[in-house]
Amino acid sequence: MRQKYYITTAIAYASGKPHIGNTYEAILADSIARFKRFEGYDVYLQTGTDEHGQKIEEKAKAAGVTPKEYVDNVAGEIKRLWDLVGTSYNRFIRTTDEDHVRQVQKIFKYMYEKGDIYKGYYEGMYCVPCESFFTPSQLKDGRCPDCGREVQPAKEEAYFFKMSKYAPKLIDYINTHPDFIKPVSRKNEMMNNFLLPGLQDLCVSRTSFKWGIPVEFDPKHVVYVWLDALANYITCIGYECGGESSELFDKLWPADLHVIGKDIIRFHTIYWPIFLMSLDLPLPKTVFGHPWLLQGDGKMSKSKGNVMYADDLCELLGVDAVRYFVLHDMPFDNDGSITWDLLVERLNSDLANTLGNLVNRTVAMSNKYFGGEVRRTGVEEPVDKDLKTVATGTLARVQKAVDDLRIADALNELMNLFKRCNKYVDETAPWVLAKDPAQQNRLSEVLYNLVESISIGASLLAPFLPATAEKILKQLNAEPRAIETLEIFGEYPNGAHVAEKPEILFARLDPKVVTEQVEALAAKMKTSAAPAAPELPAMKEEIAYEDFEKIDLRLAKVTACEEIKRSKKLLKLTVSLGSEERTVVSGIKNWYKPEELVGKTVVLVANLKPVTLCGVESHGMILCASDPEDKALAFITPEKVLSEGFTVR
Repeated sequence: MRQKYYITTAIAYASGKPHIGNTYEAILADSIARFKRFEGYDVYLQTGTDEHGQKIEEKAKAAGVTPKEYVDNVAGEIKRLWDLVGTSYNRFIRTTDEDHVRQVQKIFKYMYEKGDIYKGYYEGMYCVPCESFFTPSQLKDGRCPDCGREVQPAKEEAYFFKMSKYAPKLIDYINTHPDFIKPVSRKNEMMNNFLLPGLQDLCVSRTSFKWGIPVEFDPKHVVYVWLDALANYITCIGYECGGESSELFDKLWPADLHVIGKDIIRFHTIYWPIFLMSLDLPLPKTVFGHPWLLQGDGKMSKSKGNVMYADDLCELLGVDAVRYFVLHDMPFDNDGSITWDLLVERLNSDLANTLGNLVNRTVAMSNKYFGGEVRRTGVEEPVDKDLKTVATGTLARVQKAVDDLRIADALNELMNLFKRCNKYVDETAPWVLAKDPAQQNRLSEVLYNLVESISIGASLLAPFLPATAEKILKQLNAEPRAIETLEIFGEYPNGAHVAEKPEILFARLDPKVVTEQVEALAAKMKTSAAPAAPELPAMKEEIAYEDFEKIDLRLAKVTACEEIKRSKKLLKLTVSLGSEERTVVSGIKNWYKPEELVGKTVVLVANLKPVTLCGVESHGMILCASDPEDKALAFITPEKVLSEGFTVR
């Protein structure tokens, strides 16, 4: 059985479109997950959206929509961006998902009945964006210590968690598990600023707003957004509070790695482990608080007007160029910087020159001198040895960098291999060898060494730049290398042929052209800052009530779901109506993965005549809502938990 590896991102707060600094986290976690799969691990990558809280309630009110409508729209946008940059997640959880809501209510009740939660009153300074209370001594210059925004006095009835009960146990755990908090600077900050001075009890409910998960036994309270959000790491894999959890949970927990931003390290290394201790669950193995990606020398914010978005960057530069930059230029501990000038410089120097030009001329020379055939001849020279040593030693160096969570170092090791290949071209001068008929076997050996080294590098590059690695291997007519072959030189098939014509991987960018494109983009963003409401389709002609009465709408629970391989749009769902099960085919593959749907309650047109779609009988139709352009789509679900088979009227 393969060893499991459970990795998570922080779930993105669904208050608005995430900028490239937020998207970096998804790319970072994805690259680690892909590399672990490459190493042979059974990987589960979780991400999603945090959708409750006062800030969202206020934004929804300002937008003139319900909080659920608001988060449905934003969650769809976040999921689109995560998909755009290639995030290979297993589940995209939303904290409005029914299974999550149900378990959070059970967790809160369990903690209350255990005596870890009690009712009282809270009076302090409250930061709405951070959903956090602070004492005056915790403020920085009278402002929120986390985000620097203004705070306001607040007093309300609330439930509290006894943090101090578990603080000694957590301090001991951190001291005896050096890999629990990375980097070490984050560990020192948590110990010195929070744990050692003494923890105050934590407010874990609110009554001043309603957009949250109601406390089951005291519904005027909603669960504090951080208790709600942090629980996603266990609810998404089938944790059952007070009952028998799923096989998936038993297999995956504890998490191997939480990838989060440094600004929420306190919640993940103090609150979260204490909540887990209360539930008698093991703690995650590592929490990595990565630094920020700054716009120039300042943090990105809409108020500053310096926000860069992943979709704009990908449109101008390409997905893999964006992935490369944020992975390569983000240090392990200190903040990174992103500007358009830096992006252009990095793409031109590393991707276009070092990598793209290497692949292009290797394929071109193989075709020019040998009709595309790549063959070993055994005519070796001392210069070959160093190239082979670098190529076969790259795997171990990349593995160590990834194990240490130093992804920028991993990419540097790969670039060092490609740079060594370019140096080898200069050292061997194939164009000179080609002029001497007596050197044909030597020339063939040189080109083989280059193709083999590039195929090793491309296979290792795949977790970080998947599309680029695929293009390189296609040009070499090579399969992705198994990890156990990457320390062996000579695996490329002797006598194989490269592609007839090299493909440009990355075109060099003209800084002036990019500047013009960025200025046009900025103007476009300015004019669309307050987008008009979408033009809705015209209403259909009126019908009589008797016509509506003919439609039998029922609640149905999805019990199973799978892809229909012959279709790009269709999923096959098995739904329960209480008294019977049916198969329904729905064209929602572009918006939902099969595993996301199991357990959801949907509205079914139950008396629709059966039809056959792609060889599958579909008995009924699931109701969905979508925007006019079908960019976002969502099921119609009941506000409260009701049994399948109930009539919708």
